[in-house]
Amino acid sequence: MNYSKNYQEDQLLAISGLQHIAFCERQWALIHIEQQWDENLRTAEGRVLHGRVHDPEYKTYKPGAVVVRGMTLQSLSLGLYGVADVVEFVEQQGGVGISLPNRTGLYLPRPVEYKRGKSKQGDYDRIQLCAQAMCLEEMLNCHIEEADLYYGETRRRETVKLDTELRDEVIELSQHMHKLHEEGITPKPDMKLSVCKSCSMINICMPRIRLKTSVQGYWNEVLKEL
Repeated sequence: MNYSKNYQEDQLLAISGLQHIAFCERQWALIHIEQQWDENLRTAEGRVLHGRVHDPEYKTYKPGAVVVRGMTLQSLSLGLYGVADVVEFVEQQGGVGISLPNRTGLYLPRPVEYKRGKSKQGDYDRIQLCAQAMCLEEMLNCHIEEADLYYGETRRRETVKLDTELRDEVIELSQHMHKLHEEGITPKPDMKLSVCKSCSMINICMPRIRLKTSVQGYWNEVLKEL
């Protein structure tokens, strides 16, 4: 899939929004267009976990790698910006990689995204992680084949192959996200989705009420029940 458009910096949208829009485009619009937010236990735990991980001043060395936290990311091609939880710059034994200041050898970045809970069936987390890698590729002029998701519940990493299919999903969702943002319209709820019960935004979204054709129609039903 081609993504040749170049965005201006004031047009960039949050990388984290890709996870939201992959989960539910109405949820994305409520958060990123209407600037609404509601928190449940899951989102609170996730916020605490990221608070521990994000420290842009933190940099450490381990055998064969340099570890950086809270690294700022952007892609003018995708129109995205954000912050990586962790980027591990892994030393390469071959001749492919990038140079790092005050370090010998060549390195390749490997983003690591921290999530509460455990691995999910949907690609929501993998799409966000892939977008981070694609931003790094554009910023550092390199190619990244793998990245990792770390889940707090299982305390394990899941290696994600950044294949063409996943990259195409990132591009398609990024373009769709920009289209919705330009229109400024919050989509109606889709009750066919199975994600509503687990969504922290359900009390703001009110999907069953919003599906009514009009306010008058909703009140007519309420009055009939009374």
